Amino acid sequence: MSAPPSGGGAPIENRRQLIEYFAAGSKPRAAWRLGTEHEKFGFDRKTLKALPYDGPCGVRAMLEGLTRFGWERVIENGNTIALLRDNASITLEPGGQFELSGAPLETVHETAAENSQHLREVKEVAGEIGAGYIGLGFAPEWKREDVHWMPKGRYKIMREYMPKKGRLGLDMMLRTCTVQTNLDFDSEADMVRKFRVSLALQPLATALFATSPFVEGKPAPYKSYRSHIWTDTDPDRCGMLPFVFEDGFGFERYADYMLGVPMYFVYRDGKYVDAAGQDFKDFLKGRLPARPGELPTINDWADHVTTAFPEVRLKRYLEMRGADSGPYEMLNALPALWVGLLYDQGALDAGWDLVKGWTVADHDYLRAETPKSGLQTPFKGKPLYELGREVLKIAHAGLRARKRLDECGNDESAHLLPLDRAVDSGKALADELLEKWRGEWRGSFAPLFRDHAY
Repeated sequence: MSAPPSGGGAPIENRRQLIEYFAAGSKPRAAWRLGTEHEKFGFDRKTLKALPYDGPCGVRAMLEGLTRFGWERVIENGNTIALLRDNASITLEPGGQFELSGAPLETVHETAAENSQHLREVKEVAGEIGAGYIGLGFAPEWKREDVHWMPKGRYKIMREYMPKKGRLGLDMMLRTCTVQTNLDFDSEADMVRKFRVSLALQPLATALFATSPFVEGKPAPYKSYRSHIWTDTDPDRCGMLPFVFEDGFGFERYADYMLGVPMYFVYRDGKYVDAAGQDFKDFLKGRLPARPGELPTINDWADHVTTAFPEVRLKRYLEMRGADSGPYEMLNALPALWVGLLYDQGALDAGWDLVKGWTVADHDYLRAETPKSGLQTPFKGKPLYELGREVLKIAHAGLRARKRLDECGNDESAHLLPLDRAVDSGKALADELLEKWRGEWRGSFAPLFRDHAY
């Protein structure tokens, strides 16, 4: 959501270019990579409060400190708002959440190494300024007013527009963190099959990775409050996209969907032009109120594509968006799950066999219920963790078939172990955190920040 915008580029001359933008992401299997993105909350170790942008224990100090490791600054209006290094980036979410957008890598082992290096660097700089970082889906104690807005033009536009569309959009911006995995496809047909399998199973990922059972210092009636927030953020740009399962779905149908998503902005000359609620179709006709007489470029389309937030998102790759952020091992388990399911043809076929009979009502039920009940969600006469066992069996087989070994001879399925434990126990981390809060922590969140920080 927070990557530096594209802006500029060649003008769009016909509708076909919008479709070809997605089709251009197709890659031969040998060129497939995986990218992992994860967000985390920064906090003052003395007060356990959210970090401001400025000040000795602040977000700017974190970004500046990380430049010692070869990261290069991205500046907006005199403020450092992102860092770049070796095809990876560190960006800021609206409330100062740090997001690592990892480089495209060949194996889950490489992703694990990348995450480990990043967290070591963050911990070193944070330790010097009195800060800490933790991976959770939702800030367990902070209220909206406790969180500081970051100085980014895009977020000012969204901040003003979000409350017009849903009750929880500002909470999404300020108080949530996610981990997501980005994966490739080799053709339109391959994209469609991967989109359908991953979208159907996204609620299971929500249950497996749930880490957000608290809201403003109290237990919430949700295992993943982060996931629930997206159901009341903006119906124009969020959700399960039932058309993905309809006959004829492909790049063109997704382009049509994106043309129906209201705009947020146009990026020109280093600045965001407010176009919130305006229609990209009018832009194609030169009638956009924010830029009258001007036609969009393909980079404007690329920027617009980033302003939709469905559970799976198509860019020139597919983004898996259903999981709460969490501890280090879970940051590696997410790419392991989706690579295992989607990058081996036998596993992908088995996954499709598992979900192809599900109805729109099934998808809607799982999307609504798993944030509440997690792995205990009843589905087709069984708790969801039993479906999780079937899915993990497929993922294990897919990763074993890839035969990508680390220096110790382990294949990538080793990274699924925390998910195996979850389905064996029927409990995600959210369940464990609730038990500790009610028991040994005696209603205090100080042990959470102490024991679960990176």
